[in-house]
Amino acid sequence: MPIQSLQFRGQPALALDLPAGDRVVVAIHGAHLLSWTTADGVERIYLSPDALFDGKSAIRGGIPVCWPQFNVRGPLPKHGFARNLPWQAMPSADGQLVMALNDDEATRALWPHAFSLRLTVALAPRQLRVTLDVRNTDAAPISFALALHSYLKVDDIAQASLEGLQGAPCWDSLRDERFAEPAQALRFTAEFDSVYGAPSAPLKLVQPTGTLQIAQSATCTETVVWNPGPILSEKLADMPDDGYRHMLCVEAARIDENITLPPGAQWQAWQELTVL
Repeated sequence: MPIQSLQFRGQPALALDLPAGDRVVVAIHGAHLLSWTTADGVERIYLSPDALFDGKSAIRGGIPVCWPQFNVRGPLPKHGFARNLPWQAMPSADGQLVMALNDDEATRALWPHAFSLRLTVALAPRQLRVTLDVRNTDAAPISFALALHSYLKVDDIAQASLEGLQGAPCWDSLRDERFAEPAQALRFTAEFDSVYGAPSAPLKLVQPTGTLQIAQSATCTETVVWNPGPILSEKLADMPDDGYRHMLCVEAARIDENITLPPGAQWQAWQELTVL
């Protein structure tokens, strides 16, 4: 299906629709996925109603591309610069939307390396796959981290659970504790911020209204699970006080050990979401 250009909260975006009714919307700013609705009309991605859409700031919600740095684990601005720059639309195959970001004067002022990024959003009935390809176009190796920082929409976080992480190594960043996850299903009653060693099998986000399966590439060796809870949510200017009730971040990540990519080499990461 052809890609449509549109304005989304005053900013340029692209939309891809399937004949069955599935739809995805991606901003030019950051190649930031803003919306994924299935044919039943249900929105599957959380986007804060208070998110900034000024073409410069990070957008709260959706699927930000955190690259080449995660959080403040390095000298760059939080989560790197890829989510804060305009990307370019590329020729796309049916059911796909492709965006590109290459190094330029602005990126080299922050990070003095040559690179080429391609983000492919592939849409199928009841399924979404987001893939990031990184190519080193520099004459020297480059080192980077990545997270596809997906904000998944939930009806009520008090009734949602995340299955599939039992036994996985966990670092609870709030308590700075490391342990093997004992719970068969994670539940969320307060702020939650943990990094897990990614299991080989997909996770399941379970709600009374249905289940979302979450898979990621083996190149993403970590899964980050985050919910701000009521106290932090009140402090976030770009999220409603009760925003935490309607979202859960489940992120495909490579953050504990950076990827080092030789000149000319390519690396790929993906996350796939399937409504069961």
